[in-house]
Amino acid sequence: MIRWREGVVRATGPGWSGVLLLDVQTPDGDSLRALAYPDVVGTPRTGDRVLLNTTALDRSLGTGGLALVVAVPDRPQAWPAREVEEPGHLVKARYTPLQTMVLGVDDPEGRHHGRLADADDLGGMPVVAADLHSALPAVLAGVVLEDADLRVVYVMTDGGALPAAYSRTVALLREHGRLEAVVTAGQAYGGDLEAVTVHSALLAAHHVVGADLVVVAQGPGNLGTGTRWGFSGVSAGEALNAAAVLGGRPVASLRVSEADPRTRHRGLSHHSATAYGRVLAHPAEVPLPSGATGRRSTDDCLADVRTAVDGLVRTAPHLRPVDVPVDGVLDALTGSAVPLSTMGRGLQEDTASFVAAAVAGRRAATLAAAR
Repeated sequence: MIRWREGVVRATGPGWSGVLLLDVQTPDGDSLRALAYPDVVGTPRTGDRVLLNTTALDRSLGTGGLALVVAVPDRPQAWPAREVEEPGHLVKARYTPLQTMVLGVDDPEGRHHGRLADADDLGGMPVVAADLHSALPAVLAGVVLEDADLRVVYVMTDGGALPAAYSRTVALLREHGRLEAVVTAGQAYGGDLEAVTVHSALLAAHHVVGADLVVVAQGPGNLGTGTRWGFSGVSAGEALNAAAVLGGRPVASLRVSEADPRTRHRGLSHHSATAYGRVLAHPAEVPLPSGATGRRSTDDCLADVRTAVDGLVRTAPHLRPVDVPVDGVLDALTGSAVPLSTMGRGLQEDTASFVAAAVAGRRAATLAAAR
């Protein structure tokens, strides 16, 4: 079910590319922080009445901690302009009240269709898959540490947020020149290029953007039920299957933690063990931090991860652990283009999480340079 509320915009605050933040007062006097996507619902201004979706906000879900503007019903001038003959026929968020139509990168109406019509190979391009969106800047920090000139594309899958604009991390990474392009796959939308599947997104990154390497991860937010199979990060294994089928070089970024209060995510997360040990069915590299970070809790955690991966490989021989040096990694993470945060924990609170992601980026960069 959807929980609806309405209110009047009392103030507009600074947002980021593709996002407008608002203060909205409801008829019963509540003050809500709200988010609007101007390209989807229009551009509200002070005094406008807005219709809000408060479903996630009312449940106090972390990633969904804002009311979402669904419509600006009383002022059509605020609605996004649309050309009647606008090209494209890809519908995303299909059959929902807010479905949107976009031009697919391989759409017959688009200029890249001919290039992608028979595209079937990634030419050995490295593809890093990660469970959480929060791993993205850490992976990129590792890439930059190895080679700052590589062209990196982010493929955003639909396991978390669907609009790419929701990610302030991506907006900041773009501002700092860390991403060449964003490709939104599946039901996700709003990237520089739109793709139907992860397969077509990877092919677009290679053949259209000319990427040296790709990072695949879901958008902000991670759905999990505390069960072995009920989590959206299963898509990390599926993404590496796609990379392998298309002739890429799959690189598995591990989800680890030295501070998560949930035992299933301490050390090597069960998400990585399942996604890469059970879902992934093709050979893939598993970068492991090699050497000491100088932080005892971090080094102890990473030693436990190494032991866990050794055990995982006995039942999943398609995984190939690769030692990646950690020298310089902490400095690279400290100098990240965007703040690092995973499940509310920063670099100091959960160093191991970011180190594991960074060495995956470093390894992918090494593979890209060797192509």
